[in-house]
Amino acid sequence: MTSAPRLSHSAALILKALSLGYCYGLDIMEITGLPSGTVYPALRRLERDGLAESKWEPEDEATASQRPARRYYEVTRSGKTATSVATERYPLLARLLPEKRS
Repeated sequence: MTSAPRLSHSAALILKALSLGYCYGLDIMEITGLPSGTVYPALRRLERDGLAESKWEPEDEATASQRPARRYYEVTRSGKTATSVATERYPLLARLLPEKRS
């Protein structure tokens, strides 16, 4: 059994945000206060490491909302484990981010 990867504080914060329902880059930037130059590379690394996966929203949905298409991210099973480990490592994560309201 392999252990969960050790995440930087910012990667852990982003993964925690994903696990709480914040699912696209701008949404994550707004809730974490992290800049795009931190969030988007971290999302790519989380995806590369199998902790998150993404898909583009249908173009017609974006067009109907008069905005560019969003790339939606979701935590994988491994990502959920990593989130738990990161929350133990960084206890403040449990209190930093509010649950996403639908």
